[in-house]
Amino acid sequence: MNDALDGLRVLDLSTFLAAPQISAILGDFGAEVAKVEPPGGDPMRRLGVGSGGVSRMWALVARNKRSVVVDTTTAEGITRLQRLTSVADVVVVNQPEALLDRWGCTPPAILARNPGAVVVTVSCYGTEGPYAGRPGAGSLAEAFAGLTGLTGVPDGPPMLTGVPIGDTLVALSGVIGTLLACYHRDARGGRGQHVDVSMFEPVLTLLGPVLAGWDQPAVPPVRSGSRITGGVPRNVYRAADGSWLAVSGTTDDQVGRLLPLLGRDRPEDLARFGRSADRLLAADELDALVAAWIASMDGTQVLSALLEARIPAAPVNDLAGLISDPHVRARGSITEVEDGPEGPVLLPGPAPRLAATPGRLHAAAPGLGEGEAEVLAGWLGG
Repeated sequence: MNDALDGLRVLDLSTFLAAPQISAILGDFGAEVAKVEPPGGDPMRRLGVGSGGVSRMWALVARNKRSVVVDTTTAEGITRLQRLTSVADVVVVNQPEALLDRWGCTPPAILARNPGAVVVTVSCYGTEGPYAGRPGAGSLAEAFAGLTGLTGVPDGPPMLTGVPIGDTLVALSGVIGTLLACYHRDARGGRGQHVDVSMFEPVLTLLGPVLAGWDQPAVPPVRSGSRITGGVPRNVYRAADGSWLAVSGTTDDQVGRLLPLLGRDRPEDLARFGRSADRLLAADELDALVAAWIASMDGTQVLSALLEARIPAAPVNDLAGLISDPHVRARGSITEVEDGPEGPVLLPGPAPRLAATPGRLHAAAPGLGEGEAEVLAGWLGG
C-alpha cells in the first residue's frame, strides 16, 4: 500500500518551529523529505537542549526527514543547493529574501530552474505589503493579529497563549497551501507556483467567528476569560473534588436540557434563559448557576450528568491525564518515540486519519547527515 504522498519530493531549507512542521506533516503522509543543514547542524538541534545535548523539539520538527549537509558559504555548496531545488517537487523556505537571493533560491529563481516546483515561503507578514521583510515569530503574529488582545480575563493584561499556537497554525496553513498547489499542478495540468504563507493570516482565520460577529461600529470584542460573548454557558468550571471541566452548551436545545439539572426549569426560568437573545442579557446569572451546580459535585458525577443530557462537556486534562486517557490510547493519538540521547519523546500522531492511506511515523529525527547518501543518489544521481 502506497502512502498518500508517496513519491512527493520535499526539500526543506527552513529552520526553527513553524516552517519545518510543514514538511514534517507532509512526511507523516509519505512525502520524501530532505532537510538541508549547515555543517554544524540546524540551530533547532540546540534550542532548549536537555541533558543529552539535543533539543527534544528537534524530534518534533525533524521526524520523517533525511539530513543533507550543505555548506552555503562555498560556491560548491550553493551549486548543490540549487541542483536540489531543481529536482524537488516542493521547496520550503523561511530565510530572509537577501539570503535566498545570495543562494539563488528566491521563489522566482527556483521557478526559473524548476517551473513545476511548489515554493513555500514562510514569514511573519508575508512577502507583500508595507511590513514585508519585517522580522517576526509565531508569538508576534498572535499579538499582531488580535489573538493576544482577546486572551485573558477582562480586568487583566493581554496574554500570549501558553503553547505556540501561531507556529502550528502556520504549519497547517502551509500544508493546505502546498497540497492545493500540488493538486493544481498534478491533477489540473498546471505549473508550479509560489505559496506565500504569512504567520499572522492563519491567526485571522482562527479569529473568523469573532470578526464575523462584530457588528461595526459597535465596540470591538474584548477579553472575556474562558467565556464567549455570543453564547452561554461556555466556560471552565471547578468541581467539588478540585477537578475542572469545560462546558459548551450554548444552543437553545442544550440549555433546555441543562436547566432541569440546575433545578431551574420553571416557566419563568425558561422565559429568562430558554432563548439565546434572552439569556445573553442574563449571561452572568446563568454562568453563576452552572458554576454553583458543578461545584456541588465531583467532576465524574458532573461529566456523567452532562453527557447523559447530551450537553457538550469534557475534563480539563493535564498532560499526564491526557496520555493515560483510554480514548487517546485507543486511537494512538499520541506516540512515544525512541529518539536519540534524550530517550523517549512524545509526539502527536498524524492527523487527520485517512482510511486507505493513513499517516504514520516513518522515521525519528535524523542525525546530522543521516540519509544524505540516499537523497543525493535518488535525487541527483550520485
